[in-house]
Amino acid sequence: MVVIEPSYQRVLDEVYDDVLPVIGQGVVATSIHALAQVDPARFGIALATPAGEVFGAGEFQAPFSIQSIAKVFSFGLVLAADDQIWKRIGHEPSADPYNSLVQLERHRGIPRNPFLNAGALVTADRLLGLTGDAVAELLGFVRGESGNHSVIVDRAVAASELANCHRNAALAHLIADFGNLDHPVHVVLEQYVAQCALAMSCADVALAARFLANGGLRSNGSRLMPPADVKRLNATMLVCGMYDRAGEAAYRFGLPAKSGIGGGIVAVVPGRCVLCVWSPGLDASGNSVAGVAALESFSARTGWSVF
Repeated sequence: MVVIEPSYQRVLDEVYDDVLPVIGQGVVATSIHALAQVDPARFGIALATPAGEVFGAGEFQAPFSIQSIAKVFSFGLVLAADDQIWKRIGHEPSADPYNSLVQLERHRGIPRNPFLNAGALVTADRLLGLTGDAVAELLGFVRGESGNHSVIVDRAVAASELANCHRNAALAHLIADFGNLDHPVHVVLEQYVAQCALAMSCADVALAARFLANGGLRSNGSRLMPPADVKRLNATMLVCGMYDRAGEAAYRFGLPAKSGIGGGIVAVVPGRCVLCVWSPGLDASGNSVAGVAALESFSARTGWSVF
């Protein structure tokens, strides 16, 4: 089935009906106290076209903690300014958990990809060096691209994570020991935690990520990055964006995607649209159970994937 624009709302409504039986399955993230209080039975899905039209179902306008979805935006900003970042961060998938110290030791402080926590720490460090304030740069970008200037950093979430970020601190110290951080560890950690604590809706995220479906063009028509870099970023999302279950995600819905432990997933249909789905119940790898099911349903109903 080929979907045209007037059909988007119908498809999202059908996807919502498809996933109703699994909404609420999984467990909410407990590593951050503020996230552990969220009802796992919540669900929203939004679709944004390159032209900025938005369609949605469920709670698609409700803000949630985007967590690791922020890694897509922050790395995109760094890549747009410095294509040499690939010398400091790899682009290969990892079979280890997203906060593993093992592979970082093995690769002498070079994170395996930008969507692991170690990779995001190096990204935050580089964005800080490029701009002087990585959080402000990221916040300005997502506000401008989404058109929602009320997007904020949820300080309660940030404080909750910063108080318990021992593993991320260990990663940052190990990276610094290998000479792959330019700024003090405590500064990098504060910047990283704040970007993960952005509160955005599914509609906001889908709109802000349109450059990934639009060949690198921003919402105002200016170019963020060349198409070749968009291709590389989308490819890295496909093989690395769903933690250690990226292979299963490619098998089930076949789209570049990035998840976060807040329950969100952003997915790209190159040249067509961006989707964001949110449901806080997570599987053992930290991916939204209902979110993955929704993207699988969407791909099945539209026939869209990169394969």
